[in-house]
Amino acid sequence: MDTMITKERFALVADRILQIREETILEEPYCLYFKQMASFLVQIKECYEYIAKEGLMKADPAKLKEYHDLLYGPMSKERYETGYLDPAYAVAEFGKEKGQLLSCIFYELVQMTPYCFEQDLYEITIRMELFVELYSAFTEALNEDGKKPEDVPAETLKDILYWFIHDNTGDETERRVRMKVDPSEDFAYRLIMESDLSDPSYLYRFGEYISENEIGTAAYLALADEEQIKLMADTYTEGYRIGFEKTGKDLSIKEVVQIIYPLGFERMIKIAIGNFENMGLKPSIMREAHSIFEGNVSGFYSTVPNRQLKFDHKEDEALFLDKKIANRRLEADRSAFECVKELAKKHAGPAVVEVFGETPFAPKDKEETRKLDEKQQKIKTWYQTQKGQLVNEFIPGKERSFTIIAFPVPQIGEQYEQIMKETIELNTLDYLTYEKIQQTIIDALDQAEYVEVKGKGRNRTDIKVNLIPLSDPAKQTKFENCVADVNIPVGEVFTSPVLEGTEGKLHVTRVFLNELEYKDLWIDFKEGKITDYGCANFDTAEQNRKYIKDNILYHHDTLPIGEFAIGTNTTAYRMAQNYDIAGLLPILIAEKTGPHFAVGDTCYSHAEDVAVYNADGKEIVARDNSISLLRKTEIEKAYFNCHTDITIPYDELGKIDAVRADGSRIPIIEDGRFVLAGCEKLNEALD
Repeated sequence: MDTMITKERFALVADRILQIREETILEEPYCLYFKQMASFLVQIKECYEYIAKEGLMKADPAKLKEYHDLLYGPMSKERYETGYLDPAYAVAEFGKEKGQLLSCIFYELVQMTPYCFEQDLYEITIRMELFVELYSAFTEALNEDGKKPEDVPAETLKDILYWFIHDNTGDETERRVRMKVDPSEDFAYRLIMESDLSDPSYLYRFGEYISENEIGTAAYLALADEEQIKLMADTYTEGYRIGFEKTGKDLSIKEVVQIIYPLGFERMIKIAIGNFENMGLKPSIMREAHSIFEGNVSGFYSTVPNRQLKFDHKEDEALFLDKKIANRRLEADRSAFECVKELAKKHAGPAVVEVFGETPFAPKDKEETRKLDEKQQKIKTWYQTQKGQLVNEFIPGKERSFTIIAFPVPQIGEQYEQIMKETIELNTLDYLTYEKIQQTIIDALDQAEYVEVKGKGRNRTDIKVNLIPLSDPAKQTKFENCVADVNIPVGEVFTSPVLEGTEGKLHVTRVFLNELEYKDLWIDFKEGKITDYGCANFDTAEQNRKYIKDNILYHHDTLPIGEFAIGTNTTAYRMAQNYDIAGLLPILIAEKTGPHFAVGDTCYSHAEDVAVYNADGKEIVARDNSISLLRKTEIEKAYFNCHTDITIPYDELGKIDAVRADGSRIPIIEDGRFVLAGCEKLNEALD
């Protein structure tokens, strides 16, 4: 962007906002809405100018914390339900259509704080201009005879938002794509490498919301010995490297690794950066999504200040999404990737650090929130499918890999430090021991035509999973032997089920998926695809179905079973039971504590034609199903761009049997314990 022109635009719009803050020409509640918003934008201006003057690294941490508390204040749980950010409150004040629009715009503007810290004047300016345009729509109405603010049509406000999105999509998309693949976009990198990590106040330089989780994590790591930090970092980066090695992908042709991590872990990440650089990889460390333009974009992140707020606004795009916007986004995606196609080609994939232990969240489903209608849901799934193909075109799946590792945060409770130590031990379990035991399980499963899984007690699971036949059992296998590489910790064996003939019911009494709680979640399958589903979160079946369709099916009418796996990490299960944290474990660990089923794409999505082998030299041939095979003829029908794991814990598990073609059975698990010979060690943690 032209810096001089942006500065001129900023000066003009900032002056106008200062005037609006003092004006009283609108009647209530409109006057109060615009005064509050103008006051917030003045604070944004002051924060931006303070950092511009002092420099981010030299700015007083106490002053940065003061701005942090001020600018994140409107999102706080204490203020939320009596403010315009809450759609329910805004609808009560302005009516349904206007209330939803004004609440959405308020939410977009209060997420501007990171731009102050990044000194991104353009991003601040365009949002300030949106605010002034919105205000002008109301003041201009006063110049017409007898008109009042409430006479401004909701359609006028909708048009303002619509064209703001449409006209800025190109620049916004180019910005985000560049940050994903270009290491020279080094805002976070410089903070990690240049800050004094012994003092947690450095966290306030990132511009994210900082809670006791981030402060507590940084304080814990600051006092940890170097050997422990190095072990954490080495486990993380080695998992990434081994992921390429095991899948036969050439890491040497790559130059960029995308680091996705939670704030507070900088001491570990600093060592990891050095490890990656020794592999020839430079880090790209972008920020997570903070705008309606960005959707669900991953990056460095922190504790969500108010999860109900985030839930209430997750479908705000329903206010403007149509096919024209979807096409505009897709055009912008392609244009953005074309601009950085050489960098994208060298992108090796993400290295992800997750956290667990936050207080469980059960959202309220408010009728005042805007939700995608059926037509918009189809548009969104179409766009996501097209974008998935486009990303794969520029960052080929057959050449990239990933790794994921998880650690607890202080909110998990008083035993945080002990849980952290046990998690580190969990992440570094001897993979050779598990690889040998899991090979025993695979040898049994390779004899099976299908697997039968049944729950016990309150768990109503009763499902048959069809397996791919082997044409050459001496050289082929149905299951991948997964230890600690792309999915840390060990261990599981997994396959892509044959959809045809796979049928039954999957049920869990309680599970957390992507930070959302599900009570008595059940899903029925026929021919490997979802036919019905429900849960007990809300009062009506309709609400429960919508909750599942939005957050598990991602608006698809159905999804296939993309993965069936048997988790073998009984040590993780024991830790969860000992500390009563089973409901707090991330799916990354939880999926290793029992059998699990993933709905959506297979684990080999976009890389089905890359031959993969277990340590015994056998090729894993179950990389496709009848839907992913459509990539050869109708690629738009082959992928869903989602993959959600649902685990049955050992204590809800009645049995897992491998069933041969002649009907004879090989019991793998009975009454929550491994009964297959050679798996005895797994039961030690269950005793």
